[in-house]
Amino acid sequence: MLDTPEAVFEALRENHERPHGLPRTVTAEELAEAAEAFEKPDVLVTALLELMTSYEFTGEHRKAPVVFARLLKLWDTAPESFSEWEAHQVYWRFKWVTTSLIQVPDVPLATIGGWIDRMRERYEAGGHGPQPVAAMRHHLAAHTGEGAADTYDLWITRPRTDLSDCEACETRNMAGHLVASGDDAAALDAWAPVLGGAQSCSEEPQSSQARALLPLLRTGRTDEARSHHLAGYRRVRGNTGMQQEVGLHLEFCALSRNEGRGLEILAENRALFEATGAPLARLHFLTGVEVLLARIAAQGHGDATVAGPPGRTWTADALLKHVRAEAEPLAAAFDRRNGTTAVGDRRRARLEREPLLAEPLPLGLRTAVVRPAAAPGAPETPAGAGAAPAVAVTVPEDFVELVHEARRLSGAGRPSARRLWERIAERLADGSAPDPHDHRLGPRELLDAELADHRADRHGVAERKAEFSAELGRAAELFGRAGMPWHALASRARALAWGTDAPETDEGADGTTRADTAAATADETAAALEAVLAEAERLKEEAPFTGERPGAGETASSAHSGNEVGRERVLHYLMVLNAAAFAGYHEVLRGLPEPDGTAVARYEGFRERLLAEARRLSVPHQAANARQYAADLAGRRRDFETAETELRAALADVEESGRPWRGTRPRCLLAQILLARHEPAEATELLHQAIGDAVRHDDVDFPMAPTYAMLGHACSHLGDFGGAVRHLSEAAARHDQDGEREEATDVRLQLADVLARSGQQADAVAVLESVLADEAAAGLDERMLAQARLTLARGLRELEEFLPAAEEFLRLADTVAGWEDDRAVLTLVAAEAAITLALADRWDAAATAHDRAVAAHAEAPNPPMLAHMMREFARLTVAARGEEGVDAALEQLAAADALLAAVPEGDDLDFALWYEQGSVHYRRARVLAEGGRFSEALEAVEAAIAAHERGGEEGEVPRAEAVRIAALIEGNGLERRAAAVTRLAAAAARCRTAGLTEAADILDGLRQDFQER
Repeated sequence: MLDTPEAVFEALRENHERPHGLPRTVTAEELAEAAEAFEKPDVLVTALLELMTSYEFTGEHRKAPVVFARLLKLWDTAPESFSEWEAHQVYWRFKWVTTSLIQVPDVPLATIGGWIDRMRERYEAGGHGPQPVAAMRHHLAAHTGEGAADTYDLWITRPRTDLSDCEACETRNMAGHLVASGDDAAALDAWAPVLGGAQSCSEEPQSSQARALLPLLRTGRTDEARSHHLAGYRRVRGNTGMQQEVGLHLEFCALSRNEGRGLEILAENRALFEATGAPLARLHFLTGVEVLLARIAAQGHGDATVAGPPGRTWTADALLKHVRAEAEPLAAAFDRRNGTTAVGDRRRARLEREPLLAEPLPLGLRTAVVRPAAAPGAPETPAGAGAAPAVAVTVPEDFVELVHEARRLSGAGRPSARRLWERIAERLADGSAPDPHDHRLGPRELLDAELADHRADRHGVAERKAEFSAELGRAAELFGRAGMPWHALASRARALAWGTDAPETDEGADGTTRADTAAATADETAAALEAVLAEAERLKEEAPFTGERPGAGETASSAHSGNEVGRERVLHYLMVLNAAAFAGYHEVLRGLPEPDGTAVARYEGFRERLLAEARRLSVPHQAANARQYAADLAGRRRDFETAETELRAALADVEESGRPWRGTRPRCLLAQILLARHEPAEATELLHQAIGDAVRHDDVDFPMAPTYAMLGHACSHLGDFGGAVRHLSEAAARHDQDGEREEATDVRLQLADVLARSGQQADAVAVLESVLADEAAAGLDERMLAQARLTLARGLRELEEFLPAAEEFLRLADTVAGWEDDRAVLTLVAAEAAITLALADRWDAAATAHDRAVAAHAEAPNPPMLAHMMREFARLTVAARGEEGVDAALEQLAAADALLAAVPEGDDLDFALWYEQGSVHYRRARVLAEGGRFSEALEAVEAAIAAHERGGEEGEVPRAEAVRIAALIEGNGLERRAAAVTRLAAAAARCRTAGLTEAADILDGLRQDFQER
């Protein structure tokens, strides 16, 4: 019932607490109408101010000036109805009306200029300085494109007044002028206080974050651009009062080659297509949409389904046409009103921009549309690796030349041969190749054998064992028919070594165990490999070879006439030995941690033979293979010293071999060992070099995603959080590209952790939201998703988004309630949910969650978490209810005392009892002090000091804080300042002795304050 002024005032207070949006605006309109019924206009003044606020922050700029006109009339006729704050608001909102009038092209320019003159007159009459008026003149000039520089100088040279825009908004406008002047670097310098968090308001930093995105990209500050996109977009998402900012985020996605992310943002903001109250902001939004859609159409995806205005299904082409049909006339309407081309020129400049990056900027987010893989033959630039891009592979047009070049690269062991073999297969498949049995290509079966070998490699990379073995079997047969026995032997050996797996079932139908079957399979493989090795020895005896070293570009083409030369026989002989060593290594690997002695002996025999022969025959890269097997097994047994020694020797072998591309994997393995030994600096260098070499030498089979993840991990250990975020984001994007969903999610959890630890909580929340919003997330590991939800809930709470955080905690509590094997998790989650609901001022729900946590604790104890919950309830109860809440708060603390007292002495639960008990006493002291019970408060804080004394060195910091509170109670509450000074002096000296300089300075500062009174 709104039949009394008091009822309307109360309804206005309640509505003011709601978030901005249509429900709040509709209610504000209803309350303004209800306020008209009363004789005194006091309620109407308040209601109109609330209605104008709702219009301002939901982008209803057409309506705001009408409301202000009513306010101004009331100000002129009944000024006594305005409180001091409301009177101030009348002057303040002159600026709102100016910006609203600029937003609407139907309002003549003369009307806007006249309004600013009226504003100046009112300010002069009220004794207010001219700076805000000068700011409005500059905003209008910047919009029309005439006189912007002069009005800017007039604005910034005048002193600020109490009616000036807040510092954050002024910073945004100053930086915007510098961007428009073409000075991105100066603009970013000006923006630093807002982007760095020193200045903020209800519109900032999110408005500046959107405007700074392209300047950051243009100046190469991509890490900051990523961060401000992640954090800034969350705060403007779906906000009709932030249409322009959403459009800028869409443009950023297009120009950073994140079109998939842009389409998701478009889908999340469909409602903005129906927001028409701020035409200029709408034009900015539509232009951002057009930039994105034009990019998608230009890439050949015009028929892709996209999100547009509700009511129909849209393709990119159709929506682009629809948006353009509205945006172009709207821009022209502004230019007609202004008598300039500035608005249209700015729009055209945005539409003409090309992407600012050569490769997509990794954002760390899971999007529905992943970035495309690089086109075959296209060079790649490693993200953040600092290496030159690969040189594009030259693909000869002549088919015979193409085959010979592929053979040359294969003979030299170059990874780039793969692209040529793929092109050969394509040309044979599409019929564009001449006779594949051309005599210039060698024996008729040779090319078929080489292509089968190539297909086997592809199956091997994809871990398709059956197909791998089948293709190598075919290759061996064809090489044999082509009169190339060494090639045939190498194919047979590889098929045996890489193409067998241990059985997947634990027990066979005949009762044999998995271990029995695996051993039998290994014995059969070893026997077959011994037969191949015997055949290799026989071939050696028939045609001995020497060990001369080939040149870096040695060709194998002469072998394809059917007369194999010595060097090729050496290489294939060592391939056979390497296959045997790998089979032995794999058998030992399957048997870890306690492999069978026979398996170990077999492996050692094969490995030593490979190492000895590789040295004797001067093929160091095969010696490196032998060392890598030893290093990997040593590392798995945590014999890091042996592993490091073997890997450094392997890298020396690689350097000697003249095949630098073979150093990528041992470098990664060595980096892994160094990380395990807590040596991240060298690990980081090794990983950078590995990625750079893989790209430089076109090694497309190199595991880029895991390597970037390890590099991010190494950077985080170095404290290089920017590098960690960059590389983990790249790793997640590459896992997405490879279809590895669980791996991508795991990396994103690591990324969110790094972001949170580096203070970028909003970024972390954005990453976690993308993980949990993914429709495929339901198919991922339940524990992994639970961890993501827990981290997200904590992040939202850190951002003071208490209700969304509480929803996440409650959803998670329902999930973990069914975990019979880990009941303690429910205790933790329920307690955190209770705290968060209390922070959100949802006390009934908080009490329910509190009781759930206590019940869970009875089943799965977690004393530290429960004690923390009770302390927080005590703190928040007093914060919400003041002195009336003291008794309820003390009851919570008494329950915490009882909880901790029940912990058995010597219990191994992971917490320090002294700290928990001291923290309860500390909170009790503050609660009692809040209630004016200072003597009891001093007793409680003395108990806290004594408890923290038991913590030794670890207790010094909380002890110092307890002393600070004791001094405040003593000096202010009990008015015993001399005793407080003595206490503080002793505590400060103790802190300095303990090396706690900051704590000592705080205590000394308080002491001096007491002494000066």
